[in-house]
Amino acid sequence: MRFLPWCERGVLVQVCVVLMCVGVGASAEEITWRGAGKGGAVAAGHSNSVAAGLKMLEDGGNAADAATATLLALAVTDYGLFAMGGEVPLLIYDARKKEVKVLCGLGSAPLDPQAIEWYYENGIPANGSMKSAPVPGAIDLCVTALRLYGTMSFGQVVAPTLNLLDQGKPDWHRNLAITLRKLVETERSTVGTREEKLTAARDRFYKGDIADELDRWYRDTGAFLRKSDLEAHQTRVEEPVSITYRGYTIYKCGPWTQGPYLCQTLKMLEAFPLKRFGHLSSRYVHTVTEAMKLALADRDEYYGDPRFADVPMQALLSEEYAKVRRSLIDGQNASQRRRPGDPLRLRALLSAKREEDEQTDIPVQDTTTCVVADRWGNVVAATPSCNLVGNQPGPSGITQGNRVRSLNTTKGHPNRIQPGKRPRITLTPTLVTRDGEPVLAISVAGGDLQDQTTLNILLNHVEFGMLPEQAVTAPRFNTSHHQNSFNPVPDRHQAFVGAGTLRVNEKISAAVREELSQRGHRMSTTSGPIANPVMIYVDPETQVIHAAGDPQAGRHAAALP
Repeated sequence: MRFLPWCERGVLVQVCVVLMCVGVGASAEEITWRGAGKGGAVAAGHSNSVAAGLKMLEDGGNAADAATATLLALAVTDYGLFAMGGEVPLLIYDARKKEVKVLCGLGSAPLDPQAIEWYYENGIPANGSMKSAPVPGAIDLCVTALRLYGTMSFGQVVAPTLNLLDQGKPDWHRNLAITLRKLVETERSTVGTREEKLTAARDRFYKGDIADELDRWYRDTGAFLRKSDLEAHQTRVEEPVSITYRGYTIYKCGPWTQGPYLCQTLKMLEAFPLKRFGHLSSRYVHTVTEAMKLALADRDEYYGDPRFADVPMQALLSEEYAKVRRSLIDGQNASQRRRPGDPLRLRALLSAKREEDEQTDIPVQDTTTCVVADRWGNVVAATPSCNLVGNQPGPSGITQGNRVRSLNTTKGHPNRIQPGKRPRITLTPTLVTRDGEPVLAISVAGGDLQDQTTLNILLNHVEFGMLPEQAVTAPRFNTSHHQNSFNPVPDRHQAFVGAGTLRVNEKISAAVREELSQRGHRMSTTSGPIANPVMIYVDPETQVIHAAGDPQAGRHAAALP
């Protein structure tokens, strides 16, 4: 038993943390929103997906095996938030090599230049159109994770998903089960090494008869994708973006996600005594919010696929730039303007921009979560999604999303659509190490709110010592002072959501809310969850793995003894 203090509503509370774990062979019905143990842990969306990952750990699999099983199951249990035609950015800590890598499970825009010209002339459909579908990345991501880091076969990790599909009633369940069994059949019948078997299964999807079926479906539905797009796809293995904060090293995916802006925010915040300000005090909420606004402005100005855009990442994360940007934070007044900086010239502000045109925020409810740690010290954080608003499953059971709408057609913009370019997505998992060992894994569903919520719960742990079950349930806050990442409008000023806005959980005291209003924040409150987080903490002293997901957001977690 361990006691951990944390503050809510200004009162010091002693929270009793009981180490909870499920027994071997635990059913989904036994899985709740939290757990702790030394045998490994999974936190994700639906309990059946957590059970799928846990089963791999029970059977001797590692974090990569368990994460792959969880992700595949999420495409069924969390359908609508994720689908097998979706995308999965993934961070993995390899305990053997003691390194963190990024697996980019994100498909790109069509390769056909004529398709790109169509977007330039007609605009990118916002949703409900197969013309906004990128190459499906999830299957290749799963196979790549297994091939590079796992120990199990595709047949083993997909078994829980097939069981779920066999119990389902929709036609797409049956069709998807047929497609997945084709991959299992190919893996099983291929003569060769484990890697060759996995590659053969993967190639049947991206280069074989399944790709042919997808090609026919694309043509029938007016999509721009073709088999040649599938054949060209591969999951890139990349170096993460990282910074240090209070002795922790925070790892994020590159600027093809929004992830690096979390690092920018932390670089600015490190100079402030946040712990002394007090958890959820008006000064604390104000300072964190103002730093987020500045980093979000840089996100919207500079981020894009670095294979196509010259993103000044080193300058954006430099100490010198953080210092000049930090100088813009007014301790008494909330900013009402979007203020990108100039990292290459080390100027706090870019040349004057015209005022933004506020738009209604587009709610995004199509992402889910996955974090896994095993008993050998391997840790995975992944954020699966599909952005499938309005799209329906095809004959193969695969549903394509609308992620191309996260690109734009704005001339000169780093996120402008080009053949084969990856959209700058909001999906943004997080890994954290200390003294070279993994301590935290975080995944959040919630579009533009993802890294705002990550920052909330990361600071809850780093500054205030909260374990996951307190960190993910403590009151949160967010701002809409940014461009909408799902609005492809060419004039990016028109994508701006809400200047000076600040939404807080209603459990934050009325006195604090009034003080924030007096500082100029345009306040609103909510009783519901602000985004949907899951979190794992590996205690470096006891090696106990603590896992939790916000129960109000329908998250689940479990651990093995």
